[in-house]
Amino acid sequence: MPTDLPTTEDTRTESRSGENATAADRVSGLDALELAPKKDKGALGKRIWAGTWPKLLAIAIVVGLWQIVYLAEWRPAYVLPPPADVFAELGELITEPKFWDGVQLTMTRALTGFALAVAIGTLLGALVSQFKPLRAAIGSLITGLQTMPSIMWFPLAILLFQLGEEAILFVVVIGAAPSVANGLISGIDYVPRTWLRVGQVMGMKGIAKYRHLILPASLPSFVSGLKQGWAFSWRSLMAGELLVIVPGTVSIGVRMQTARDLSDAVAVLAYIIVVLVIGILVDQFFNAADGALRKRWGLAGG
Repeated sequence: MPTDLPTTEDTRTESRSGENATAADRVSGLDALELAPKKDKGALGKRIWAGTWPKLLAIAIVVGLWQIVYLAEWRPAYVLPPPADVFAELGELITEPKFWDGVQLTMTRALTGFALAVAIGTLLGALVSQFKPLRAAIGSLITGLQTMPSIMWFPLAILLFQLGEEAILFVVVIGAAPSVANGLISGIDYVPRTWLRVGQVMGMKGIAKYRHLILPASLPSFVSGLKQGWAFSWRSLMAGELLVIVPGTVSIGVRMQTARDLSDAVAVLAYIIVVLVIGILVDQFFNAADGALRKRWGLAGG
């Protein structure tokens, strides 16, 4: 009478299949934990309010202190006007087409200079991180350029390019590119050696190695460098628009300088608020990009 008893080989095969299935299940479980959407921690309105109220509180504190200083008559009203007058002036400014023309010109300069700085800084950072002799030669120079006040470059920029757009862009680029380069260099330096060896085993070389391994791994540090580079470029641009008045252009800096020449403190403070708001909005963009990267790499808090 035939029997269907499993052989030893069949038992081993089934055992290996079971182990493989268990390993696959574990990997699938880990992937599910990594990729599954997080639980909703509350309504969208509550999350927006949780991120908004601290900023509103900070604004209220600053405006309150400003009003107290005004009431204390520390300076005459024509030098330090009250917040109500400044916000009324700001409300009138944003309804003028010429105001938005000035904002557009300033932002065009900022984005153009920053884009050039990112291109130059990325190329420089990649070269310095790749070639040790080049790092030994100019690594400290890049850090030194990063720490230099941007206003020190304007006399040279005016001599080289006269009172033109190129003078402003020169200072914006030279102020931001070192920060971008240092951010990329730092990110590449902290790429785990194990990842590099895995990439080598997989046959990654040259541009493919940078594109698929090194640059993605260095993105968190690179984004921090971009954020710092934007801060340097924005400050350099504002200084440039106050110092280098290009004929025929009316930017934010030119309008602020005109208000100062006319001793119009209300307009000066209104434009300071405009510059501050633009800086905060761009900073929020970089914070969102940084937060997305941290979540992608599992570095965000629960």
